[in-house]
Amino acid sequence: MAVPAVPRALPAPLALVGALLLLALSRPTTVAAEKEANYVELIFFQESFPEPKVEAEAGAYLQEFEGEALFQVDWARKTTSWNLPELAHFGSFEAALALGRLSLAKNNVEALMKLSNGTRGQNAAPSAKVYTEDPVEMGDPNVLICFVDLFFPPVLNMTWLKNGEVVSEGVKETGFLPSEDNAFSKFSYLPFVPEDGDFYTCRVEHWGLEGPLTTIWESKGPTPLPETAENVLCGLGLAIGILGIVVGTILFFKAMGMTEHNSRSRRRGVQ
Repeated sequence: MAVPAVPRALPAPLALVGALLLLALSRPTTVAAEKEANYVELIFFQESFPEPKVEAEAGAYLQEFEGEALFQVDWARKTTSWNLPELAHFGSFEAALALGRLSLAKNNVEALMKLSNGTRGQNAAPSAKVYTEDPVEMGDPNVLICFVDLFFPPVLNMTWLKNGEVVSEGVKETGFLPSEDNAFSKFSYLPFVPEDGDFYTCRVEHWGLEGPLTTIWESKGPTPLPETAENVLCGLGLAIGILGIVVGTILFFKAMGMTEHNSRSRRRGVQ
């Protein structure tokens, strides 16, 4: 689930006509170890965006357990999206329940707007890092992960580029996840096959940034030895080989001489 993305030409930071409603609950949950577990319920609703090309209303309902997002319900799409599809086999959640809570949040936002002076919230610029899902082996399929964190408001563009060219095939994104200090985080995944020399860029656009934030990951195969080093190693190997032959020859003839000397000594003793 994702809030509709703003167009690529992001406007300068503008006031969001709306507000953010967070509901974070810590409830004791029965687990095997009989200890308290953290359960978080997050509701946010943004009444509108300053760009008319974007859908006028956006909101989300999210449930999180022990820091892991379980599912999200999108206000515009009116659907439930499980963070891991397998979780849907173990439970269900009616989107209508979340939509009712989002509708309540919407009414609260409108009431707060009438009582407030409309001062906009402060934009918090995101941080970003790129890493791989598995250890890198050239030619073996892998997944690049771009993690963007600590941004507000939850309006963000994430774009993948390969060698400077935009790539979108196979890309998947999470919705907006709760982070520290009432901020948000988001993941984007790009399946790829590492090839020596390729470089990938995760480009992030957000109102808190003066320009796009780019994070680069580069495929690097085994570093070849410089030509001079190769020559030195070849020469050293050849020298060691020749030295071994010479030493072996000397030891062979020395052994032969000792054998001949012992044979003569025995014959003299017999006489």
